[in-house]
Amino acid sequence: MKLLLLEDDPILSETLEHFLTREGHKVDLALTMEEAEDLSYDNKYDLYLFDINLPEGSGLELLEALRHAEDQTPTIFITALTDMTSISEGFKLGAIDYIKKPFDPEELLIRLQAKFKNEILHCGDIEYDQEAQVLRKNGEIIDIGNVQYKIFTKLLCEQGNVVTKEVLYECLDHTSDTALRVAITKIKQRLNVEITNIRGKGYIIEKV
Repeated sequence: MKLLLLEDDPILSETLEHFLTREGHKVDLALTMEEAEDLSYDNKYDLYLFDINLPEGSGLELLEALRHAEDQTPTIFITALTDMTSISEGFKLGAIDYIKKPFDPEELLIRLQAKFKNEILHCGDIEYDQEAQVLRKNGEIIDIGNVQYKIFTKLLCEQGNVVTKEVLYECLDHTSDTALRVAITKIKQRLNVEITNIRGKGYIIEKV
């Protein structure tokens, strides 16, 4: 996933960045609300990790402003507070979880895996958001046409398994071997992904 981390403690923020990057996530760091706001406008993220208590304000205020701007990015709050009013306000603004300081980075990873299990599938620099049903390349939503979208997502959801031609035929407007080969060739060229033809069986995207 691509994450935006807002945390004013440089040691904690760098520790979390290193840990999450090692686990395969891409992390942008912000030490201030202004930095986080600028990054949120310039990039598309799968998740926000916002500290609540900041020197210049509150992560709650930032999330409220983003929600008014129609930014519905899922958010987890990091907090040292035990103030249930603040925590309640976070959930009202659409936060999906919160985690209390101090915490083990492994706990954060467990929460991420629980919240986003099987929602984001990856193939190189392409990701498929199953909940939103959109494809992204380098964080930007891409449109490859309905037929190619259905074929690619079906292959991606079965990553590591052969999908038979008969199953993929159901994605086509006009069923034929030629139409299927042309569609898969276009997908490979457009997305720069590897799709292997298993002769006599079907097609597969290998697990990385």
